[in-house]
Amino acid sequence: MTYTTNEMMTVAAARRLKNGSVCFVGIGLPSKAANLARLTSSPDVVLIYESGPIGAKPSVLPLSIGDGELAETADTVVPTGEIFRYWLQGGRIDVGFLGAAQVDRFGNINTTVVGDYHAPKVRLPGAGGAPEIAGSAKSVLIILKQSARSFVDKLDFITSVGHGEGGDSRKRLGLPGAGPVGIITDLCIMEPEEGTHEFVVTALHPGVSREQVVAATGWAIRFADSVETTAEPTEVELTALRDLEARTAAAHGQAPGEA
Repeated sequence: MTYTTNEMMTVAAARRLKNGSVCFVGIGLPSKAANLARLTSSPDVVLIYESGPIGAKPSVLPLSIGDGELAETADTVVPTGEIFRYWLQGGRIDVGFLGAAQVDRFGNINTTVVGDYHAPKVRLPGAGGAPEIAGSAKSVLIILKQSARSFVDKLDFITSVGHGEGGDSRKRLGLPGAGPVGIITDLCIMEPEEGTHEFVVTALHPGVSREQVVAATGWAIRFADSVETTAEPTEVELTALRDLEARTAAAHGQAPGEA
């Protein structure tokens, strides 16, 4: 089956979510990947959303954390405060799944502003629960499309801390957990280099060249000594993803490509 770069990104991200793990899910691309994982390789994953649903099993992708689909399909719903105090800060979240508007070489995220904070070119959606998720989850996965505008040498604003300034910066900040362990894009997969915690390319998606990745990155991106090629999406993965997008589009009155 033929597939798009966006489908490759979603499938590659879904594969990173281990079966049985407890995942704190962000809306948008993270939610799509997490729910694809639930429908394919990780049927026993526990999806938690900021608004309080635990064990959500939505049949369509939620429009927001307040979407009734999440509460209606969850094993239980608890107050938002409990999600953060008991589950997240209590060390019960295995994976935080986040999106970003900008990311830097150490996995720090900006979802606040583009440009000067007091006179921004673009004001973004903001932090939500992402700073707490990035700070307290046992590990973090980041998913976003790759371009020199989104993969920047210096963030305009640090909304959520990844590995700070690199090295032992995260440890010195007193943040628990491993921090970001993977950035999955429409071109490649990046992982933090041991010691420096700078993200390097460890896998290229099929048909993607190193030159494409370099052109789409705002810093001097480096490649691991051994760079793998991401396995192509299977028919099962693509069918599950496309069916999910079609159901979402029908439920929300969108064209399938907008889901």
